[in-house]
Amino acid sequence: MSVNKAILIGRLGKDPELKYTQSGKAVANFSLATSERWKGQDGQSNESTTWHNIVAWGRTAEVMKEYLHKGKEVYIEGRIENRSYDDKEGNKKYISEVVVQNFQFIGSRSDTGTGGGGGGGQESSPSEAAPSAPPQGNAGGGDDDLPF
Repeated sequence: MSVNKAILIGRLGKDPELKYTQSGKAVANFSLATSERWKGQDGQSNESTTWHNIVAWGRTAEVMKEYLHKGKEVYIEGRIENRSYDDKEGNKKYISEVVVQNFQFIGSRSDTGTGGGGGGGQESSPSEAAPSAPPQGNAGGGDDDLPF
């Protein structure tokens, strides 16, 4: 048995970029920042931010592009994929991405700009009532937590 599951709560580092494949399927890409805070032995507050590459497909990509913007908080479930590509100079580059399988808007209606919450792409629409936060809790904090 094997499991490939990523669960992230973080803030968008940029607006989702929406493109369409030659076959017409929507794909959105954006970065997501997750942060961890702790007090060191010296009593000083420390923070570490990790950036994640996020990819969404189909209707989920279109909904994310429409309702998510830089700095907004989101809950994402997905699988980790690793791939390689050749850059403009012909050098092989490697990238890890989280491919969205489910998501939820987090925060108040004014925080998300959606008029409501909901996620999971096609299972629910952004005009539905805002869901409660996922059971893992809200690890992000307020706007003062933005690493940018």
